[in-house]
Amino acid sequence: MFGLYVITPEGDERVEEFVQEVLEAGARVVQLREKKKTRALEVGKRLIKATREKNALLIINDWVDVAEKIGADGVHLGQEDTPIKEARAVLGEDRLIGKSTHSLEEALEAEKEGADYVGIGPIYPTRTKDYKAIGPEVIRELRRKLRIPFVAIGGINRENVDEVIRAGATSVAMVSALAEASNLKETVKFFIKKTGGG
Repeated sequence: MFGLYVITPEGDERVEEFVQEVLEAGARVVQLREKKKTRALEVGKRLIKATREKNALLIINDWVDVAEKIGADGVHLGQEDTPIKEARAVLGEDRLIGKSTHSLEEALEAEKEGADYVGIGPIYPTRTKDYKAIGPEVIRELRRKLRIPFVAIGGINRENVDEVIRAGATSVAMVSALAEASNLKETVKFFIKKTGGG
């Protein structure tokens, strides 16, 4: 987990075009976020081909069985989703399991449970997360105490990404800053450059 971690806009009918564009711009990690399992399966089957062609990772949000069925590179779990141990039993050791966390304590617990990486946030207020913003200071603590990679998420945009990087993040995830971009490819390249990798 290094560089830009792209999360697809949920329920977007143009999600395949979106993913194709971010891959062409150099993104190398894409998380498919879909609330409906049937749609996650249907879209995921098509996206796996696109990500394979670009040597990029496809992570499925929430749906462990979908990730297993389509041969995705991993799954990302929320606090209320399938326990990591159960997901590992389905996916095996060679696929990634990430977990959303909202504090240093939750991140350290996810590491103990066997997560390969964690998402930490929301760093700033955001419409896509119901949790209270925790601020960039938590990133400094994670750098000192967490042994697995982490991805900073939540309200990160052009104006504040430098602050997140200065705090020690090597990977940032975003939804709105990409979904609402007037020039998606240019925006992806901007964040890849800021984070030091795709």
